[in-house]
Amino acid sequence: MSKAAARPVRSGWRYRANVALRTLAGTVGAYGVAALTAAALARTLPMARVEAVTIATLIAYLVAPAVTIWAFLARGPWRALAGVGIAALLLGGVGWIAGQPA
Repeated sequence: MSKAAARPVRSGWRYRANVALRTLAGTVGAYGVAALTAAALARTLPMARVEAVTIATLIAYLVAPAVTIWAFLARGPWRALAGVGIAALLLGGVGWIAGQPA
């Protein structure tokens, strides 16, 4: 087996599109999922509003890098985008169902 055959190809539009989609999922998607996590948790945590918002924001700071890491560990770029989209839909649904805090 030659050295060129053992090395993965890191040029071309497919590779660049793969990296671009993962970067999009890892940046914009992670921001969206973190914001929706904070919103959903702030509305559903059973404590005072100020404490719930503070705890939800701190948890969202942990969610954003986890989503970014997952976007680059997913099997493919479309799975990364789909996973981020599904998480955003679920969290958005939870936040919407919870409604405005009392």
